[in-house]
Amino acid sequence: MNEAQETAPAPREATSYSWYVLGVLVVVYILNFIDRQIISILALDIKRDLDLTDSDMGFLGGAAFAVFYALFGIPLGRLADNWSRVKLLSLGLSLWSAMTALSGFAQNQWQLTMARMGVGIGEATASPTAYSLISDYFPKRQRATALAIYSSGLYLGGGVSLFIGAEIVQAWNAAYPDGGPMGLVGWQAAFLAVGVPGLLVALWVATLREPVRGIMDGTPAKSSPNPFGEFVADLSTIVPPFTVIGAARRGMGALAINLLVAAGMAAFAWWMIQLTGALAQWLAVGVGYYAVFSWACSLRQKDPATFKLIWGTPAFICTTLGYSMVSLAAYALAFWSAPYAEQVLKLPKSELAFILGANGAVSGFLGVIIGGRVADALRAKNPAGRILVILFGVVAPALPIWIGYTTPDPVLFYVMNFLAGLFGAAALGAAAATTQDLVLPRMRGTATAAFFLGTTLVGLCFGPYMVGQISDLAGTMVDGKLVGDLRTGILSLIGVAPIAVVLLIYAYRAIPAAEATLAERAGESA
Repeated sequence: MNEAQETAPAPREATSYSWYVLGVLVVVYILNFIDRQIISILALDIKRDLDLTDSDMGFLGGAAFAVFYALFGIPLGRLADNWSRVKLLSLGLSLWSAMTALSGFAQNQWQLTMARMGVGIGEATASPTAYSLISDYFPKRQRATALAIYSSGLYLGGGVSLFIGAEIVQAWNAAYPDGGPMGLVGWQAAFLAVGVPGLLVALWVATLREPVRGIMDGTPAKSSPNPFGEFVADLSTIVPPFTVIGAARRGMGALAINLLVAAGMAAFAWWMIQLTGALAQWLAVGVGYYAVFSWACSLRQKDPATFKLIWGTPAFICTTLGYSMVSLAAYALAFWSAPYAEQVLKLPKSELAFILGANGAVSGFLGVIIGGRVADALRAKNPAGRILVILFGVVAPALPIWIGYTTPDPVLFYVMNFLAGLFGAAALGAAAATTQDLVLPRMRGTATAAFFLGTTLVGLCFGPYMVGQISDLAGTMVDGKLVGDLRTGILSLIGVAPIAVVLLIYAYRAIPAAEATLAERAGESA
């Protein structure tokens, strides 16, 4: 991109090209969630072949991906603020597609864990780049709607992944009952089949135009002259043990605090490992939360304005954590609904994959679009109006979850699953737009990374695992093997709603003042 393109003024209205870019980003997000969620429909096959428990599968569907997705989302979010977002997204899509394909060659839990980590790193580029691009292609009054449309890819991809996964597994196993080429079985072939197409879409993404940063808010800004130097510096502040060196550079006091927190996290992880036996889960959690603390301390020194508007703004923190409770339940249901239907209700894989996949795609798409439009309408009347939509997304799914996962009737189960997905999806566009409005344009990639810390290190990291762990604890031994109680595990999700309500009520009260003092608190011109 030449200098004239970098500084040329652009219309502060969404254009036809804006909508084209949004369409491409939706396709990318669909692939994102196909690659992320296909493990759900494959769960019982993987569990059987690799001799795993429900909590093991919860880890593979959650923390194995989530911790690396969250941690790399931080420096990659900063890179999205400083470098070409189009190039970064294209490279990230190539990486996560390749790692999804490599998942098809896994022969044990360790190998599959490594591949899932790689998928997490690649997918960490997606939302920071997409959110920032959307914010520069759409004005504030349309931003929640645009972000909601983008977010529909989450539900479309998650739904399609079930159908694709089931069809590939059944077709492959029917054709090769004793294993196909290279000894691959159905679930391994499914990973390969969904990973390879992403490499082609990455070439399409690379053709998009990079917009002028901040133009829609009237504050055009240039990219950093040294984006990769800053990226390496950011990476060194979040990857242990380099975090200790970074803390030492900030002074002996900072080093002492960093080591104290590291010791505390290690002690907590050791205690939880002794309590649950889930070594990989709590090791990942301990490393993840320590790394985030180290990064936040570094950000406070390097970029105090961004730190103040993210970590120092209770409205931002409470909105993020409140929505994280929604995502905890949503991720858990997205992962466990298919195994539950197959194991507890004894429904055939092809049927449940088609119906649950369509359910998830339609309910999620409708919920996120309607929720985004309602959130924008409420925002026009009240700066904190979008929080009401997030509150709805917290409370409304509780009854459908209870009915759907206690009934023996498959039709009622499908209907309640649809309603739970519809109600929960309404919150996403509102939460994303709220956090974007609470920071300055140059901070949006970092703010998106911070927002997704909540949805991953709280929601995705704990949702699937919590259900799996409670299922194992409530389960029984049958023929020498543990059979989990998935019904009890899933119903436990209702217990997170009161926590979210408290957080969101506080955010509702704090947002108007936080927005009104945005530039003043940052110490910068908005």
